[in-house]
Amino acid sequence: MKKIRKLAILTGGGDCPGLNAVIRAVVHTAQRQFGIKVCGIMDGYSGLINKNVCQLELSDVSGILPRGGTILGTSNRDNPFKYAAESQSAPAEFQDVSNQALKTIEYNEIDVLLTVGGDGTQSIAQKFFEKYQLPIIGIPKTIDNDLNGTDVTFGFDTALNIATTAIDKLHSTAEAHHRVMVIEVMGRYAGWIALQSGMAGGGDVILIPEIPFKMDKICAKIHDRQKMGKRFSLVVVAEGARAEGGQVVVARQVQDGSDSIRLGGIAAQVGKQIEDMTGIESRFTILGHVQRGGSPSPFDRILATRFGYHAVEAALKGKFGSMVGLRGTEIKTTLIRDAIAVPRRIDPESDLVKTAKAVSTSFGF
Repeated sequence: MKKIRKLAILTGGGDCPGLNAVIRAVVHTAQRQFGIKVCGIMDGYSGLINKNVCQLELSDVSGILPRGGTILGTSNRDNPFKYAAESQSAPAEFQDVSNQALKTIEYNEIDVLLTVGGDGTQSIAQKFFEKYQLPIIGIPKTIDNDLNGTDVTFGFDTALNIATTAIDKLHSTAEAHHRVMVIEVMGRYAGWIALQSGMAGGGDVILIPEIPFKMDKICAKIHDRQKMGKRFSLVVVAEGARAEGGQVVVARQVQDGSDSIRLGGIAAQVGKQIEDMTGIESRFTILGHVQRGGSPSPFDRILATRFGYHAVEAALKGKFGSMVGLRGTEIKTTLIRDAIAVPRRIDPESDLVKTAKAVSTSFGF
């Protein structure tokens, strides 16, 4: 195997807390432990396409551990295999510029590419590995926690804490005004944030994509609470939740993203229907991108640091085409193709769901 002299790292997809922690870990591990140079690809795969690469020194990663966002920037649009050519006409024309991205890697004498991201980022990484045999190691990141090959992705814990804190704050105002408060959280087509923040925040109703809901069941739960003297209710809904026989609520569509559908608006629909069907005043709150921001939790800082260290180790062992992940208490590798094959979603018969039901949480069915 060719001796590794230089690693490159990019952060793709949506930002999340912990990205700077993983960059820091890669630079420290590579340079201090093995004398390997590290460069950063700016703005995700866009940096490869547009030859935007920088050298990363220890001084560049000093003090970034607690910072949110990413010093390298990110993008969830610039797919080298489906790149939107600049044009004033619509729709946009797409082309394969992956060879152009590969030339950037060759010009900068990059021996291994570390790709930090979710299913979109890792799917592109897998294409590079298959088409060009590019030495790649994946690092799982997404607040949605929907990537296989790891028990948890970094970024999720921080988003979960933010959502739970928001639910706690809405609890007091819901109780004071005797309202139904509907809180919409992120997660795309997986309900991990909704389920766990709903459980932690004492949500009376939790609506997740994995369990289609019925409005009459939700309203029955609210009426039952009123009969018990509970004059308010909290409904936590994932952005990808949908009514039985219905469709997800789409905020808008884009042409050049890894996922053309932007979810959002389910909380407004659910809140209106609750008010219409029960006569109880209902308000909704969409947490949105606040869940992605801020300083990473201690758990995410540590997990991202472990991922960064083990990604460098995996590169040195030649485990290309694989992704590091947390399995139990250990960091192990799995093939990227297996990690992206099927989204990691909630099993309706899982222990978490059964536990939530046991403490009187309704899933609207």
